[in-house]
Amino acid sequence: MIALELVLAFASLTVAGCTYAGGTSKAWDSRHGRRDLPPNSSNAATEDFLSKFSLDDSNSYLTSDVGGPIEDQRSLSAGERGRLCLRIFIFRQKIQHSDHERVPERAVHARGAGAHGTFTSYGDWSNLTAASFLAEKGKQTPMFTRFSTVAGSRGSADTARDVHGFATRFYTDEGNLDTVGNNIPVFFIQDAIRFPDLIHSIKPEPASEIPQAATAHDTAWDFFSSQPSALRTLFWAMAGNGIVRSFRHMDGFGVHTFRLVTDDGSSKLIKWHWKWMQGRTSLVWEEAQIAAGKIADMHRQDLLEAIEAGRYPEWELAVQIMDEEDQLKFGFDLLDPTKFVPQELVPVTPLGKMQLNQNPRKYYAKTEQIMFQPAHIVRGVDFTDDPIPQGRIYSYLDTQLNRHGGPDFEQLPINRPRVPIHDNNRDGAGQMYIPLNPAAYSPNTLNPGANKPANQTTSKDFFTTPGRKATGNLQFLINAMRFETSHSKSDVVKQDVLVQLNRVSNDLAKHVAEAIGLAAPPPDPTSYNDNSTTFVSIFNNTLNRIGGLKVGVLTSSRGNDTVRIAALRSGLAKSGVDVITVGETLGLGINMTYSAADASGFDAIIAEASVGSLLEPNASSTLHPASRPAQIIESAYRWGKPIGVLGDTGATKKATGLYTGAGVCFAGDDVDGLVQNMEKGLTTFKFTDRFEVDKT
Repeated sequence: MIALELVLAFASLTVAGCTYAGGTSKAWDSRHGRRDLPPNSSNAATEDFLSKFSLDDSNSYLTSDVGGPIEDQRSLSAGERGRLCLRIFIFRQKIQHSDHERVPERAVHARGAGAHGTFTSYGDWSNLTAASFLAEKGKQTPMFTRFSTVAGSRGSADTARDVHGFATRFYTDEGNLDTVGNNIPVFFIQDAIRFPDLIHSIKPEPASEIPQAATAHDTAWDFFSSQPSALRTLFWAMAGNGIVRSFRHMDGFGVHTFRLVTDDGSSKLIKWHWKWMQGRTSLVWEEAQIAAGKIADMHRQDLLEAIEAGRYPEWELAVQIMDEEDQLKFGFDLLDPTKFVPQELVPVTPLGKMQLNQNPRKYYAKTEQIMFQPAHIVRGVDFTDDPIPQGRIYSYLDTQLNRHGGPDFEQLPINRPRVPIHDNNRDGAGQMYIPLNPAAYSPNTLNPGANKPANQTTSKDFFTTPGRKATGNLQFLINAMRFETSHSKSDVVKQDVLVQLNRVSNDLAKHVAEAIGLAAPPPDPTSYNDNSTTFVSIFNNTLNRIGGLKVGVLTSSRGNDTVRIAALRSGLAKSGVDVITVGETLGLGINMTYSAADASGFDAIIAEASVGSLLEPNASSTLHPASRPAQIIESAYRWGKPIGVLGDTGATKKATGLYTGAGVCFAGDDVDGLVQNMEKGLTTFKFTDRFEVDKT
């Protein structure tokens, strides 16, 4: 019986062909509507490089891992209803590979999304750095960028309140350069040895593994309230930067102070900045909470759709440039990562532009396996004695060794530099190279002499500086602090939080104390100052680009003005704005149902005249939750979104007439006027005058 089963199992495979690694699958591209890549040499080079590692499964038959044709839908058994026979290699191969498919997720920054792109230098910056990717105007360098949240697991929601990672890799012609930063320019701690303490505190409570991707619990605030240095980062995160509208609408910062070094050895201290070109803005907290449940992949989806639609997000790479002797010039230490330099004191100098223009074709192979390291630097870029990078240089390498199970992770396609590698590393798990050098050491006479140690004059070696020695919004902040600390169960922790807040602002401490039921501390004027900078608030800016934003048009499936809606869609499309028509059922130009719709999924709402009947107080339907259309309008208004009304039915006017002020437009039949008002409203993005504000 067993022999017969084996014959039957392979009978249908005797004429199967065998497919080998080749280029990318054009059949898959055509079926799934992949966009052609934008025409530039950087994209072509990236595609050509990665195609060597791609598998083409178009018009193919299933094979084993070593190329033999197989059928794997039935296990071999001893008889028709007998036990499984583990000697059948197909079963073992399939199950064992499945059991070992996952690597440990990142301890931090586990939840992320990424994309390929191109960096273009604005000029020849050789007066500032010897880095080759900045040596020529118009020079293009391939890139990969990964955005992330910090505390949550891979399966957490995108809109959790958190610091956001902003990691970039330049595949330069002199090796890989990684800038591994965040969307906030400061960090919680001043000494790298406290990093495990920070992460242990913000992770879920160890007894219950609750809450996920959140700091509203005792261990987090116990640590924060014991670390005055953490307050500045907390304030940035709580004031809106922790709940960004999308990855496209946030800045990036290198956080630490670095050096740029020229060919002649002169150096400057710098701070890396990635300055948005779309605009910078955020959600409101209630909106972010609802989106976490209804659109958990909100930021991933936004980035994917923007690139697929050709609305390539862009950032300028800029630096604040300071002299070496200025380390203590500004009243604090430039090597302290809990401080930042106001741009009024040191303006930013744009060096070039990054454009993200290609989505990964395989998330795991690219976004999950890319392994950033602060130690990935190139000639012309150097470290300082900032104490946090000193620890990160070790920690990031150690993390990758843990995740990959060995030292050869740099050989993965996404991690490989685009230049030849000549090192003396050998062997290890998963070694993919075949070194031809018999002398894996330097110096040697057998190779002969290679690999020779590089130096600054003969081989453009990495070099350091000669003579170097080894040595928001206030109400958003208040509301966020109230929410977070109200979840603390320890009165000691809550009291310590108030002590720390009072060292910044007595008003802030009083407002938080009122919410958590504790007495407000008296003012501590010895700690206060009036210093300010205009570049911190996330809401004092308008958006430069509104492409990729979404407008929801509320209608009724029982009859709507398709002509005006089409004109509205066409008008907003000129600015790259997506219009989504919502009704009770799909069809008649409606592409989303009320049962699936929520205000958190749109950046603006337009009520079309036909929706009036659904806004009546007693209106009900089995096709959507009770009062869902009215709820969408009410939530959008409360969250500061632009609101428009198209058409003049009495019911629609009556239901929406409650909403007035800036950002609300009753357009009547004027579609063009409504388009203009919506475009203007979307650039403002949030009308914060609708938000309740505490009295001082």
